[in-house]
Amino acid sequence: MFSGLESLNTFLWSGPVLLLLGAVHLLFTIRLKFPQKLTFKAIRLSVTADEESPKDEKNLSGFAALATTLAATLGTGNIVGVSTAIALGGPGALFWCWITGILGMATSYAECFLSCLFRRRKPDGTSLGGPMYILEHGLHKKSLAILYASCTLLAALGVGCTTQASAISDAIGACWNISPHITGILAAVFTGFVIVGGIKSIGNFCVRIVPFLGFFYIGCCLVLLWITRSSVPAAISLILERAFHPGAAFGGFVGSTLQSTLRFGIARGLFTNEAGIGTASIAAAASTASPRRQGLISMTAVFWDTVVMCALTGIVVVANILQNPASIQGYSAGGLTMAAFSLLPFCGEELLSLSLVAFALTTLIGWCYFGEKGTEYLFGEKWISAYHFCYIIMAYLGAVIPLGLVWGITDLINGIMVFPNVIALLLLRKKIEVP
Repeated sequence: MFSGLESLNTFLWSGPVLLLLGAVHLLFTIRLKFPQKLTFKAIRLSVTADEESPKDEKNLSGFAALATTLAATLGTGNIVGVSTAIALGGPGALFWCWITGILGMATSYAECFLSCLFRRRKPDGTSLGGPMYILEHGLHKKSLAILYASCTLLAALGVGCTTQASAISDAIGACWNISPHITGILAAVFTGFVIVGGIKSIGNFCVRIVPFLGFFYIGCCLVLLWITRSSVPAAISLILERAFHPGAAFGGFVGSTLQSTLRFGIARGLFTNEAGIGTASIAAAASTASPRRQGLISMTAVFWDTVVMCALTGIVVVANILQNPASIQGYSAGGLTMAAFSLLPFCGEELLSLSLVAFALTTLIGWCYFGEKGTEYLFGEKWISAYHFCYIIMAYLGAVIPLGLVWGITDLINGIMVFPNVIALLLLRKKIEVP
């Protein structure tokens, strides 16, 4: 069963999903007249008050919606995933990961615009949205909406909960040798403490924690780039060269073909920022901003996630391999970032482990909200408490049980989620306004 699941995921994520999302990213980049050029305006909008939308105690500000999205997307993919892509696809994989992030910003704008356009308000004023509401009220395809909501719920319990708890347990166990049962209990208690307060509690947590974690990690990367500064120009040159002309193994790099470079680079970019999967639009709909404004603000999640953080991680890894090839001995493909962080003058590996734990905790919180909205769409608001209980239990179980099969199932679910979301984007493309 596991072998068959792996084969299916390999087929999906190296063929149909990559081609479909790549084409959609390019289509919306052109159709929306390159919204990426408005990146710095969008960043400014995310941190300035929206005079057109009054404060709403039931919903999120534009920045809080962005922080919630980043909480769910920033994590092990930016740290472990990038080093794995470089190890398996060569340094050129980073270039294609970066390009995927740039083009994916347009798709993120499109899906968040539509989510805000078709969002619904409950009697208490709380906003609801996401691909399930786009599919139901925009396309009038209730069956596809139910499929997407079901996948969102399952993905939340899988990739958003158990796998993140497992990452926390692995990092803490490897660095400080703490029992996974203790780690699981602490993760479950912490998660429960945040999520019982609802969307405002989740938003407040993300606003306070995510920017700090992001800039802390970026700061560590900048220190490492300074330490390896003599190799940084060569690293950038090698990344650009190997993007189009992968070659035989040398130094600390394995050999690769253009196909593997494209596959691992593009797949890592798509999987990390989730543009085209549609989850970001669930948080976007909870904001009070207009569709155009929130679309621009939410678009910057892809910028920070892939264009900035994945790129910095990759350059740090490649520069370290060029300057200190012996330093990667004994590290796995996913451990190349750890090898680079060991160069920090003070507790580098411990700092990276803490970063992994903190990012995984924020992912736990962010994905809980996505799953909550899927539950509410399928079963109604009265089932949210039961969902929260299951989520907290799964956070504990994820820390103590093997998760190979869970990873495989959640990869498949994420692949399935792409198709109804992309169908809605393509069929409703004329309703999306150019920013």
